[in-house]
Amino acid sequence: MKTGRRAIDKVGTLLEWLVMALFALLFGDVIWGVVSRYGLGRQSPWTEELAVNLLLWVSLLGAALTYREHGHLGVDYCTGKLAPPAQRLAAIVAECAVLVFGGFVLVYGGGMLVAQTLAANQVSPAIGWKVGYFYSAVPVSGLFFVLFSIEHLLNLFRRPESIPLGKEGVE
Repeated sequence: MKTGRRAIDKVGTLLEWLVMALFALLFGDVIWGVVSRYGLGRQSPWTEELAVNLLLWVSLLGAALTYREHGHLGVDYCTGKLAPPAQRLAAIVAECAVLVFGGFVLVYGGGMLVAQTLAANQVSPAIGWKVGYFYSAVPVSGLFFVLFSIEHLLNLFRRPESIPLGKEGVE
């Protein structure tokens, strides 16, 4: 079990570094767009398109990281008033809902989106890359949501007293 936990921790750390690198790239792209527009008199045509797609990746992967740390927006006022066994059950139901959503909507549906856009040979106008590569952020982030949901469920079953109600519930 500790090997699995260490592996998930390493995956989480790598994802954190990836999100930071993508954000740094996004920041540099936006700065270059501003400099080229106001400093050089003509904005580079690819900066806006790249920024939108980097924002897509940063947002979806960052949401998966936030979910892992229980930092997502949640309404725990009602569940906080329940008895501990009911709180645990509510946490399990919520994690199962995220698991199903992540698996079917993000991984499966996102995979279908990527496959269809790649098959249609849609190409981004300014960069010239296939749009499906940009859209692959959806199933990739879905895989992380599924992985982190399984991690949360395992924690709930291993330690029944640990009910993550917000960030303070993180182990």
